[in-house]
Amino acid sequence: MPTFFENMQMVNWQHPLFVISALVLGACVGSFLNVAIYRLPRGLSVNVPKRSFCPVCNKDIPWYRNLPLITWLVQGGKCAECKCRIPFRYFIVELVTALLFVLMWTEFADSPVVAMFYMVLMALLVVVVFVDAELMVIPLQVTWLGTALGVLGGVFIQYHLRADGWVDGLVKCGIGFLAGFVGLWLVVLLGKMAFGKKNMEFAESVEWFLREPADDGEESQQELCFVINGEAYGWSDLFYRDSDQLIIEGSGFRVDGEKVKAKSLIIKGTTIELKGKTIGIEDLQSLSGKARKVVIPREAMGMGDVYLMGMLGACLGWQSVLFTVFAACLFSIFLAILGRMGFGQRLPFGPSLAFGGFAWIFFGWQVWDWYFSLMAPAQL
Repeated sequence: MPTFFENMQMVNWQHPLFVISALVLGACVGSFLNVAIYRLPRGLSVNVPKRSFCPVCNKDIPWYRNLPLITWLVQGGKCAECKCRIPFRYFIVELVTALLFVLMWTEFADSPVVAMFYMVLMALLVVVVFVDAELMVIPLQVTWLGTALGVLGGVFIQYHLRADGWVDGLVKCGIGFLAGFVGLWLVVLLGKMAFGKKNMEFAESVEWFLREPADDGEESQQELCFVINGEAYGWSDLFYRDSDQLIIEGSGFRVDGEKVKAKSLIIKGTTIELKGKTIGIEDLQSLSGKARKVVIPREAMGMGDVYLMGMLGACLGWQSVLFTVFAACLFSIFLAILGRMGFGQRLPFGPSLAFGGFAWIFFGWQVWDWYFSLMAPAQL
C-alpha cells in the first residue's frame, strides 16, 4: 500500500488549479505581510486590532474593501473613506508575494513540502526587504521566526524526504545558523575596525543637540538621536561597543540649558564626559552646543543583518553562506550605482542578503561549482 508521501508524488502538482491557488494564496499572504511591514517596526501587534485600518483616518477597512490587488486598483490607490493616497508599496507587496509563491510552487512542484517551505521563507524575506528599505531596520521577530522555520524544515524534510534522519537535519541547520551568524558578525567587527570612525569638520561652527525619542507618528524616532547640522544619528548606530565614543570639539556647550565653557565633549552610550566630570545620559534634560569638528563612531552594517544571515544559513545550509554574502555585495554595488549613491552613504543590506538567498535557491550551486572549477588545476 503506497505511503502518504508516495501518494503525494503521484499527484500532478503542476495542474493549473494548483498554480492558480498558489497565486491567490500568495496575494492573500501579501495582504497580511503589508500589515506586518507597517506594524512590526512601530511596535504594534499584528493581531490587535484584527482588522486593517487607514493610518490617516484610522477607520477600519471592511473585508470587501480589502481584496488583495483588486482593491488598490479599483479604488485608484486611495482610501475609500478619507481619499488619502495608499502607497503603491501595498500593491507591490501583494503582487511580488503572489509571483514568488507561483515561482516556488512551479519550480519545486515535485516536492510540495519543499515548495511550501520556500514559500514561507519568501514571505519572511518580503517583510525584511520592505521594512529595511523603508526604515533601515530588520525586525528580529522575523529573523527568529525564519530560524525556527529552518529548524522545522531541516528536521521535517530530512526525515521524510531523505535517508539522513531528523538528527542530521537538525545538526545541519545548527551549523548553517552558526556559519551565517558568526561569519557576518566577524564582518561587522572587521568593518568597525576599518571604518569605525567618521570625521566631520566645518568651516564655521554648526548647531548640534540630543533629540529625545518619540512614540507617535510615522516618522517618529524610537530611540535617542544625535543631531548635527540637520542630520540625525540613532543611538544604536553610534554606540555598538562599550568603547565607542562620540567626540565633539567646539564651544557653547549647554547642559540642561546652562552654558559650560569647554573645548571638547565626549559622549558615550550611557554617559558624557565634560571638564573632567562624568554625567549620566538619563540624568540630563537637554544637551546641545556648537561644533567645529566631530568624530562619530559608525558601523559597517547593523546586527539585524547578522541575525538575517543566521536565518538564511539555518534555512539554506552552511554551503549557501559564502555565496549569499558574495551575491549580496554585488547586488549592493549595483543598487549603489543605480541610485547614484556616494561613498559613505548608508544603504540597507537586508534586501541584498535576501537577493543572495533567493539566487542561491535557483542557481547558486551551479555558479559556485563553475567558479571553483575554474580554480581547479588543469588535467594533463
